[in-house]
Amino acid sequence: MSKNENITGLIDKLKESFELSKFIKLTISNKRARASVLNNVFVKPVIIKNVPMLSFVARYSTKDITSNFNLEKAAEQIETLLNEEFFNADLFTSDADFLYASNKKGNSRLLRKPPSSTELPVFRHDKIKNRPISAENNIYLRELGVLNSGFRVKADMQDKFKQINHYVSLVDDVLSNASLPENFVIADMGSGKGYLTFALYDYLRQKSSIPFSMTGVELRPALVDFCNSVAQKSGFETLNFETGSIADAQLKQINVLIALHACDTATDEAIYRGITSGAEVIMVAPCCHKQIRKQINPGNIMKEITRFGIFEERQAETLTDSLRALYLEAWGYKTSVMEFIATEHTPKNVMITGIRKKAVHQPISSVLKRIDELKTFFGIKEHHLETLLSRQQ
Repeated sequence: MSKNENITGLIDKLKESFELSKFIKLTISNKRARASVLNNVFVKPVIIKNVPMLSFVARYSTKDITSNFNLEKAAEQIETLLNEEFFNADLFTSDADFLYASNKKGNSRLLRKPPSSTELPVFRHDKIKNRPISAENNIYLRELGVLNSGFRVKADMQDKFKQINHYVSLVDDVLSNASLPENFVIADMGSGKGYLTFALYDYLRQKSSIPFSMTGVELRPALVDFCNSVAQKSGFETLNFETGSIADAQLKQINVLIALHACDTATDEAIYRGITSGAEVIMVAPCCHKQIRKQINPGNIMKEITRFGIFEERQAETLTDSLRALYLEAWGYKTSVMEFIATEHTPKNVMITGIRKKAVHQPISSVLKRIDELKTFFGIKEHHLETLLSRQQ
């Protein structure tokens, strides 16, 4: 086996132990050049701002320098150090020790020995940051391209993996405050490739004490076929995907309606569908706010803000979603607005949630009055959700 293969093997063992929280430490030693002022390097796991990382302590003759890297960058550093600076490395995990040794002739070997210690470090990022969705043997994340064939998160999918876990935690928190019946049904409208649909189903399948089913609704037939295939491979018997739109999808029952990034008035269609279906929970992450922006025309000092295009756009977003939250409230829902995903990933990061607290046949008049006052203040004649809901009165 070539030297590069042994280095690769060592790094693979490090990655595996790190991801399973079994990594204890790594020492890199036996410098290639005697004149080098870098004597050795010690690597240990750390948590920085709730993110698991690897801390490198480079020991020079006169000082120590500490640097912190994520797993992929750390692997690159180790490979460079073993190719250019040092001959040996010792990896210590709770399962085994791995000894890498090479020489000036280019020969190398990688040995496995019983573990020097089975005591795990205080670090343990699986306990410090316990993610609801695990990468281990996760078939659907592998099929969706988040994981590689070895069930490790791909370097360019780290953010996606974090988003998936954040989303599942967020939805779980909302559902825990709702009263859902046995055999409840979740409808994910506009499910796309299904990253979030699969993850939420997987999490609830393991956690929920009552039976449920979930349907992803998507306009593109090719994605529907693909997702149904992945669901079958994953053994998800009560998860299916259907071709359709938010307004027209044929669903007999909806207890939880989710619509993420439905464009402009499609978000209103989703909220309307949820209200008229008597859904216990409605969760929408709006995208685009053209309908209100075209109307916004305050006859007051607000003109000084909305005369600037970028401020008018932001004001239209805030106004549109505030009205949506109020319409939900008018129809018996307790509403809240929260950050869906971090702004560095997308500026469209608002999620509106509604948990039904009482069934109403007519909207609450006191809330409608607040809506009318807000519309008048900004010169709004009509909100699409209001038009849809007028059919119920």
